[in-house]
Amino acid sequence: MTNHVAEFVFPGHPDKLCDAIADALVAEAISREARALVGVEVAVHRNRVFVTGRIACKDAESIDVPGIVRNIYLTAGYGGGWYPSPEELDVESALCLASLEDGEDAFRDLSDDQAICIGYANNLPQTNHLPVEHWLAGRLARRLHSLRDKRPDLSLGPDGKVIVVVREEDDTWKLNGFSCSLQQRQSSDDVALHRAVRLEVEDEMRHLAAVFPGLSPSLPDQLTVNGAGAFEVGGPEGDNGLSGKKLVMDAYGPRVAIGGGAWSGKDFFKADRAGGLHARRLAKLVVKLGVASEATVKLLWFPGDREARLLEIITPTCGLKPGGNIASLVDLSLASSGAHFAAANLIELARWGHFASADYPWEELRRF
Repeated sequence: MTNHVAEFVFPGHPDKLCDAIADALVAEAISREARALVGVEVAVHRNRVFVTGRIACKDAESIDVPGIVRNIYLTAGYGGGWYPSPEELDVESALCLASLEDGEDAFRDLSDDQAICIGYANNLPQTNHLPVEHWLAGRLARRLHSLRDKRPDLSLGPDGKVIVVVREEDDTWKLNGFSCSLQQRQSSDDVALHRAVRLEVEDEMRHLAAVFPGLSPSLPDQLTVNGAGAFEVGGPEGDNGLSGKKLVMDAYGPRVAIGGGAWSGKDFFKADRAGGLHARRLAKLVVKLGVASEATVKLLWFPGDREARLLEIITPTCGLKPGGNIASLVDLSLASSGAHFAAANLIELARWGHFASADYPWEELRRF
């Protein structure tokens, strides 16, 4: 018997505001030029937003950075009395905005930095081949996030987070611990909130158990809701935020090691983002072929590499040789990721994770 733990946060969480802003800028640049170079970082505190880094693409100087920032706050749920409203944001940009330098686009296929990249997959298609606890934390977070629209009487804000403990034993899984913190007006009915959370979690667990053999629909004896007391002051007013701060949540949860770089805010020619997704594809291929029940892939990039160097494929029973035939079935080049991966909805994946949808291009196993 083993207990596994994972967390998830809402789009209104300050760190996820930063990730979504960063990826909205990536999406804007790529829409202007397919081989755009983007490396940006974002920080937020109260009503201030700091955007730094470089965007190189056609007409980069005309990118409406403040407008993009305000839209991310608006779609995350800010305004309407929840501070800060998009209109009152103080956006400070220190971005280097210009076109790609002469000939620079020809070198986008080469890694401009070193990177260590990790990918993981298991043989559980019901969880999109993710660790059960990580998948479950994301599903419950999405369900509780929807309460803001379904139950306006609860006066919920944009910020929130969920943490779960899942007990694994003999190919069965049970929710063994649960806590959530949901931003709510202090004058609102916290008893009604507890009741609403329990009903949502009960219903979601019943639904998931019906399609996932081995998952118990039962709940822990106690569900903790706003265990630290009233949670009205949240978002960037309650805490500062940084892009790339939720690396563990962005990947596979704490059970799986992470690589060395953030993903949001970088285009898909950047080795650490591209490499993490290439590693995922290769790990998924291993389990899809029936070679192992789960696989962890380690990739490495040196500056100037055109494709990843496969260091190791780790399975529960053995390590596979890097030079085997499996790796040849997946295109590990930056040319491939740069050309195909940007088709995803970058704002949604920044908010809910790079593996939240089986429809994302890197989840497909066909060779591009």
